[in-house]
Amino acid sequence: MIQHMFSSMNEWLDGIKERYNSATEQERDQYLEQIRQLKKTSDAFIEEWLQFEEKFTDFQDECGPFDLSAPVGGAPLPTLPVLPAGKDKDPADKKPNSEYTAAGANYPITISEKQPCAYGDLEIPEAAEPFMSKGQGYYKLFMFAEAASLFQTVIAMAPECNLARLHLAMSQMHLQNWNEAQRHFQLLVVMSDFPKWVALGYNALGCIHAVRMNMAYAERLFRKAYEVYPSFTDPLNNLRSCQESPGQLSLYFGSTELCCL
Repeated sequence: MIQHMFSSMNEWLDGIKERYNSATEQERDQYLEQIRQLKKTSDAFIEEWLQFEEKFTDFQDECGPFDLSAPVGGAPLPTLPVLPAGKDKDPADKKPNSEYTAAGANYPITISEKQPCAYGDLEIPEAAEPFMSKGQGYYKLFMFAEAASLFQTVIAMAPECNLARLHLAMSQMHLQNWNEAQRHFQLLVVMSDFPKWVALGYNALGCIHAVRMNMAYAERLFRKAYEVYPSFTDPLNNLRSCQESPGQLSLYFGSTELCCL
């Protein structure tokens, strides 16, 4: 999980480095905001790692030292349990079915398409549940401004809630608030372990870059979305649209996928 997260962060930073020198002043401001978000995420993990190292050192001092080069007795290390998919009630199965039309990477992928959605992606604190439920209701009625406000409240209460972040980002896409949508989708592809959600994020980011006429980078993102989750075909349709009719793009943001996550 952590390796995938930092790999994605490095890729985003590399992309910013490639485009920064030739960017306009407004684009540079956007890139700096993206870098701040990446640095904030990195700092948070470093802080947690330091806390772990400190606790582990204390544990060794009290109970050790230990030989950690191999499992005790040669037995395999136990694996962490994964919640069965059927145990989680996925609120996303009530989302609207809609498409949008807007004018305007080849990297190795190691995560499995069949990987189940992590519990952390779906978990919503009890205090935030009413806001999430109401936001989903507004979203279903295509009242995206009202929905976005409520999803933002959930994110403020639980920044790690990727379900809320996904719907907030998609609401911003419908509102054509490209900068906000981009910011949340970038965080989503870094923080989520669920391949389908990662693919949705890359596809949406590709749409944003296509709207801004950054076609080469948009095509890289569409290819990456397809590599992460080949069953999601919107990226291929978007890639074809960029290549065949760049003057009048028909872009699929991925809204139809929210009803079957």
